[in-house]
Amino acid sequence: GAPPEGGGEVIFRCPIVKTLKPINLVNIGQVRRVRGVAYASKVSPQIPNRVVDAAKGILTKVLPDVYVYTDHYRGANAGLSSGYGLSLVAETTNGCLYGAEASAEPGGAAEDVGLLAAKVLLQEVANGGCVDSSNQGLVLLLAVLGPEDVSRVRLGKLAPSTVKLLRLLRDMFGVTFKIKPDEQTKTLVLSCLGIGYANLARGIA
Repeated sequence: GAPPEGGGEVIFRCPIVKTLKPINLVNIGQVRRVRGVAYASKVSPQIPNRVVDAAKGILTKVLPDVYVYTDHYRGANAGLSSGYGLSLVAETTNGCLYGAEASAEPGGAAEDVGLLAAKVLLQEVANGGCVDSSNQGLVLLLAVLGPEDVSRVRLGKLAPSTVKLLRLLRDMFGVTFKIKPDEQTKTLVLSCLGIGYANLARGIA
């Protein structure tokens, strides 16, 4: 479902775990492929194809392995509003993932969506780190909730929301991250000792 009326459905499944494992994400590797989905609802089937062509026009200049699917919905399965967008994921040789998204704006061209998503993805890769800026906070939170062992993660430029979260984690859990700049890669290695949080409500099935 596209904005503003939506109408789509999200199914979330999550396994039950009793404890988390320490995080060790410091080796980025090299970007080896890009995958993505151009989605569209209640618009011409040619729209997502134009989005894909625009994005690949940039991405294939730096990486040959780029494949973007098109997902076109119509009728009752298309939600309540018309719209389209593009989601891209770059994967490295060590399994690190960078994501980028863009969606249609009123009066904008389909090519603009593809160009924007591709440029955002390339910027995320250029920032370095083992996760993209939108997922920095999630990794740091999992590091804090992990076992009483050291977790380490390499991040690129910290997003403003990540800086705010670091302060919240310090105030709520009493955990302060050690931040070590890496001048060679222009990245930051953050490490902390987990609090050993455990799920005592349910056992593992």
